[in-house]
Amino acid sequence: MKDEPNGSPEIVIITGLSGAGRSEAARCLEDLGWFVVDNLPPSLLGTMAELAGRSQGAIAQVAVVVDVRGRGFFADLREGLDQLRGRQVTPYILFLEASDSALVRRFEHVRRPHPLQADGRLIDGIARERALTQELREMADLTVDTTDLNVHQLRGKIDAVFAVGAGEALRVTIVSFGYKYGLPVDAEMVVDCRFLPNPHWIPDLRPHTGLDEPVRKYVLGQPGAVEFLDRYADLFAVQRPGYLREGKHYLTLAVGCTGGKHRSVVMAEQLGARLTAAGAEVKVVHRDLGRE
Repeated sequence: MKDEPNGSPEIVIITGLSGAGRSEAARCLEDLGWFVVDNLPPSLLGTMAELAGRSQGAIAQVAVVVDVRGRGFFADLREGLDQLRGRQVTPYILFLEASDSALVRRFEHVRRPHPLQADGRLIDGIARERALTQELREMADLTVDTTDLNVHQLRGKIDAVFAVGAGEALRVTIVSFGYKYGLPVDAEMVVDCRFLPNPHWIPDLRPHTGLDEPVRKYVLGQPGAVEFLDRYADLFAVQRPGYLREGKHYLTLAVGCTGGKHRSVVMAEQLGARLTAAGAEVKVVHRDLGRE
C-alpha cells in the first residue's frame, strides 16, 4: 500500500468485471476495518477523500466499489482521480476479472442478467464490459483473476495485500461433513475419518452427536484416533510456514465421515484445538450436523 500525507486516507478502488468478485472483495476489506462505499460515482472520489480527511483519523482507509454502468464513466473517473491527485492522494486500483465461461456459470447460477446484456445474450454483455474496462485494467495496481478461486481463496489474496500483520496469520476453516451429502466444494484438503468405527452402530450412542461427551470418548478411545490427530498436527506445523510464504492466508480443511454426525464432528473439534495451539486462527463448522 502507498503512504499518504498526514490527514489523507488510503483509498482503494475496487472495480472489474461483474460477477468476478467485487462484492466479496469489498466485504473482505470491510472485515479488515476499511470504510466501504458501494457504487460511489467516480466524480465524487475527491469529495469522499475530503470528508474522510476531516474525520480526524476515524476514517483512515476507504474502499470504493465502482463499475462501468453509469454514462460518462471514464470522464467521471478521470475527474475523480484528478481530484485525488490534487489532494496528493494516489488510489490503489484493484481489478477483478474471470474467464467468460466462469462468468457465464456464475450468472446462470444466480439467474440474473448481466448489467450490460440488454436484449442480447449473456456473453454479449460480458464482452461489452470487458472492452469497456480494458483501459481501467491497464491502470490497475493489482489484477486478480478469480476464474479458479473459491471465496476463501479470494479473501486470502485480498488479506495478503491489505491486512495488517497478514504475514503472521493463517486462518483455517475446519468443516465436518457427511460423505453421503457430498464433499464441500471449497475444501483445499480433505480428511477421511471412516477408518474409525462408526458410533451409529452403537445403540446408546446413535442418538448423540460428536459434540456429546459419550461419543467423544468413544471416538478418541479407538486405536489410531489420537495418533492420527497428533500426526496431523505435526504435518500442519510443517505446512503452515509454507502456506504463509506462498501468500496463502486462508485454508479450508474438510473432515468427513459417513453422515457428518459423529466421527467427523469429534475429529474436527480436536483438530481445531490442535491447530489453534500450533498458531492458526481456527473456525470449526459442522455442515451436516442435524440433517439426519
